[in-house]
Amino acid sequence: MMNKPYLVGITGGIGAGKSIVTEIFKLLNIPVYDADSQAKLLMVEDEQLASSIKQKFGEMAYAGGELNRQYLAERVFSNASETALLNSLVHPVVAKDFASWVRAQHAPYLIKEAALLFETGSYKELDTVILVTAPLETRIARTRQRDPQRSAQQIRNIISKQIKEEEAIPLADEVIYNDGRQLVIPQVIQLDSKIKRAIR
Repeated sequence: MMNKPYLVGITGGIGAGKSIVTEIFKLLNIPVYDADSQAKLLMVEDEQLASSIKQKFGEMAYAGGELNRQYLAERVFSNASETALLNSLVHPVVAKDFASWVRAQHAPYLIKEAALLFETGSYKELDTVILVTAPLETRIARTRQRDPQRSAQQIRNIISKQIKEEEAIPLADEVIYNDGRQLVIPQVIQLDSKIKRAIR
């Protein structure tokens, strides 16, 4: 095995089903770093990051030692400069945490799952990027089932802030179609074999 681990990114818009895809890779014993979940954890557990967030967004950003997600979401969602500011605080801490995680792993290749791989430019640091896609209406229906508190319009608003699939596909090395017509497991197994062949 090479000294430098082979890094694979998995991304996709809300409701595309990237978490299902990463679960299948985990069953194939491939370690997965969930950047979005880890970011939320670090925003609470990393004291320096929490302090920076409070300094920029106010003490209201936290409530009872927990991240006040609703307050932060309302602050940043419709404001591009506030979103960019929050990302500029969080992403370097996540990148450092990811690098530390990578050093601790022993596997043929490693996966970084993140919603904003293309938007942040971090996809350029990975060897292969897999995009998970699904039709718009399927994504909305899946997200509503998972997050019943969100309306279809709220989900459309989130999707409108994410990179469009037609822009993301040319940036991706591989695409997994999670459209309900094509089986996902065979697509993942095929990609796993392809990656392992490429790094031999």
